[in-house]
Amino acid sequence: MSVSARTESPANGNSAGAGAPSANRGTGRSTNTNAVEARALTQVLFGELSGLEQGTPEHARVRAALIEVNLPLVRYAAARFRSRNEPMEDVVQVGTIGLINAIDRFDPERGVQFPTFAMPTVVGEIKRYFRDNVRTVHVPRRLHELWVQVSGAIEDLTVLHGRTPSTAEIAARLKLGEDEVLACLEAGRAYHATSLEAAQEGGDGAPGLLDRLGYEDPALTGVEHRDLVRHLLVQLPERERRILLLRYFGNLTQSQISAELGVSQMHVSRLLSRSFARLRSANQLEA
Repeated sequence: MSVSARTESPANGNSAGAGAPSANRGTGRSTNTNAVEARALTQVLFGELSGLEQGTPEHARVRAALIEVNLPLVRYAAARFRSRNEPMEDVVQVGTIGLINAIDRFDPERGVQFPTFAMPTVVGEIKRYFRDNVRTVHVPRRLHELWVQVSGAIEDLTVLHGRTPSTAEIAARLKLGEDEVLACLEAGRAYHATSLEAAQEGGDGAPGLLDRLGYEDPALTGVEHRDLVRHLLVQLPERERRILLLRYFGNLTQSQISAELGVSQMHVSRLLSRSFARLRSANQLEA
């Protein structure tokens, strides 16, 4: 048995005119009718599919018809992710993969309507796509899962109040702390990393992100000198190295150093002079 969807043509020319008032009352009844027809056709197609052998042309035809009939279900699920700044065609394609998986696993004998069975699979496939392929910035799994609840609460509260809800309203709706909601909002927007060298939007000559975040570290000028001093100090005898450290890093006077080491102040002065001479001779930059 084969099933094909067809549209009945009007019996006479007056049928279109008679149907016009009904169409003017809105599209809600038409949408509901289409959904009922899609469910009925889906049920018939699954009944036909169960009697066909996998891999046969007839099985592939009926399976393709099931996919086409239930594509509106995928588009409905994909519309929930329209705020993610991803091309809707890509989201629909990913959701269609979930639909195909649901069709292959669905068992009509269990008594569950196919849309009820397929929706979690379609939405789950889309969520995995955003989690694994879209994000270049990975956030903790808990915040990622919480973002789904927060985004749903934002949509509900926006419809309820006719405006964008505040952080406090979202927190009260989900029984969360405001800090958690703020962290979740930041994580939810963290899909792509921005290049530090990216040009500013508008091209008005404003400084880029690198220019605004970077600054000149005054300590950088001393890096080379500190490395050179460290290299030269290890070439001195231990006692002379200690005297230099006490004098210029410990800020001790020569008399304090002499008391520390138990030698005369004049001897400390001679050792310092000898150390400077050795350091200058070993310093290749001054040579």
